[in-house]
Amino acid sequence: MKKHTTILFLFCITCIYSQGSKQPTFKKRVLESTEIDFLASYYQQDGSKSAVGGGIGSEKLTDIASNITIAMPLNDDDVLTIDAGISAYSSASSSNINPFNASGASGSNNSGASGGDDDDDDKRANTKSTSATGPYGSPWQASSGASKSDELVSVMANYSHSSDSRNFIWNADVSFSNEYDYTSTGFGGGIAVLFNEKNTEINIKANVYLDQWRPIYPTELHEYSKYGANFLNQGYFSGVTVYNENGISATETYLPTKFKDLALTNRNSYSASFGFSQILTKRFQFSVFFDVLQQQGLLSTPYHRIYFADKTNFFIGQPQYIANYENTTNTGVFKLADDIERLPNTRFKLPIGARINYYINEYLVLRTYYRYYSDDWDIQAHTASVELPFKLSDKFTVFPTFRYYKQTASKFYAPYEMHLSSEQFYTSDPDLANFGTKQLGFGINYTDIFASAKIWQFGLKNVDFRFHQYKRSDKLKASIATIAFKFIMQ
Repeated sequence: MKKHTTILFLFCITCIYSQGSKQPTFKKRVLESTEIDFLASYYQQDGSKSAVGGGIGSEKLTDIASNITIAMPLNDDDVLTIDAGISAYSSASSSNINPFNASGASGSNNSGASGGDDDDDDKRANTKSTSATGPYGSPWQASSGASKSDELVSVMANYSHSSDSRNFIWNADVSFSNEYDYTSTGFGGGIAVLFNEKNTEINIKANVYLDQWRPIYPTELHEYSKYGANFLNQGYFSGVTVYNENGISATETYLPTKFKDLALTNRNSYSASFGFSQILTKRFQFSVFFDVLQQQGLLSTPYHRIYFADKTNFFIGQPQYIANYENTTNTGVFKLADDIERLPNTRFKLPIGARINYYINEYLVLRTYYRYYSDDWDIQAHTASVELPFKLSDKFTVFPTFRYYKQTASKFYAPYEMHLSSEQFYTSDPDLANFGTKQLGFGINYTDIFASAKIWQFGLKNVDFRFHQYKRSDKLKASIATIAFKFIMQ
């Protein structure tokens, strides 16, 4: 491996030297003027295998996101790009980190309670149930807690420099993102070398992300961690009835002893990628790539519940719904977790893929993509997509798209209530299961190279709209619509 890396490095340096030694008679600016891109998207999904519910429950989610990207030429050779975005979501699944909001203990207004919409269990320590039925929830319905919605804010800055010959480009970037329970900081850089009259390109990139969790646990496990074996008589669950699977009171017997607070809260990710692209003819172009990714730290999600097959089931809510717990008709009872998802502290990923573009005629282009993915959690996946841009006029292009994806299950995955308490690692997250997906979509693109439509000093160069529908073999369905505008300063 070291030998191959050395050969590749020397090859790139040789190309850089040979291209850099040629002085062009004319040097065109890398970016003529400032460009601004606005992107907005709307995403919605629904399914029935919520990881927060231990592999069962509503996966309904909506997300609205927007991004602004500003690319500014600093001189003939250098470009600074700033990308800032915000994403706001509402999720029935994540709301059930605490499924008991607005009911019973969490919804009462006793002295000392903080109210039903606060997911901070410490603030609710003195809250007691005054309702006749006690607290209740359902994996099929959203609660009203703070975890029902969240916002992700991100910003990235990229600096790139091109040589006089434009055959060598290097760039560096830094990034930051934050949401309620997660913060990420990243940095990286890369080089690109063009030769063979710019018909061939090699690029190498590397990135590091240093992330930090602020773990949020399911309510019942948080209270057990805080008060120990007597937690059902203190704090949040004081005075609350716990039922077994027969609907009989079993308040003194629910003890999730497998649960322990997480020792790690950081997640570090390291990636390196290599790409090669070649223009073979005026009509045919292809590229290949592969990435090497290594993750370390907390790779599980702290609020994903696990239910063991060899443990007794316990519930809070209205016992008449216990018999129909796995059915959407259950609107009044929630099963208490045995533990949270546990996964190894390391993960190695290796994707490799290719793109082929073929110019059929002046109206139609064929774009294809394939990727194979493998990791040491035993997931193997295939992705294939095709896009057919069809030019309607000088300014308008439409393009149908199709994408297919298939993966095998992780060796740590089992469906709802299929894990055993003797296992070391376990997850019921459907994203780590065996499934396939099909995605159909279309887009329409408007391009005006002269940017004749203007807003203040900016001309509208491009508008791109896309819509996709996504279906997964486990019945999850999703739709996403995006629209993007590109402006150039004039």
